[in-house]
Amino acid sequence: MRKEFLEKETADILENNYQRYLELGGIINENDCQSALDRMNSAHALDRKDPQVIDSIRQVVDMARYVKIKLNDSEDVLDPMVVLYVILRLDTKPKDVKYHHSQMSDQRIFGEVLRMVGDADSFDKLVKAYPNISFKYERGE
Repeated sequence: MRKEFLEKETADILENNYQRYLELGGIINENDCQSALDRMNSAHALDRKDPQVIDSIRQVVDMARYVKIKLNDSEDVLDPMVVLYVILRLDTKPKDVKYHHSQMSDQRIFGEVLRMVGDADSFDKLVKAYPNISFKYERGE
């Protein structure tokens, strides 16, 4: 059931194509976005005993709770936004890249996740909840 759920969620997210993501102000390059969405299908591979994964899940759940964003997950199945956040948070910056999403704050990564899934309302809630964080980027930042 978990794999089918994630595949359906990924298909729904892919309908919000990369152009829509850019329209919402996203800055992660298309290859990294596609890679994160592809890896979301393998979310069962997330080691939920890994301290980094546990910390990342707690971080995004706490942010969502603070911002009052409803997550659709259970003990067995994580919300796709949580999975995407963990994937992006734990990515490592390639040596040949100057700017990478792994260098962003937790709130900025969560903002990118909300843009990736096309959830403009939740993104607006995030921006309002963290008024001292800039969620606007210049290309190459």
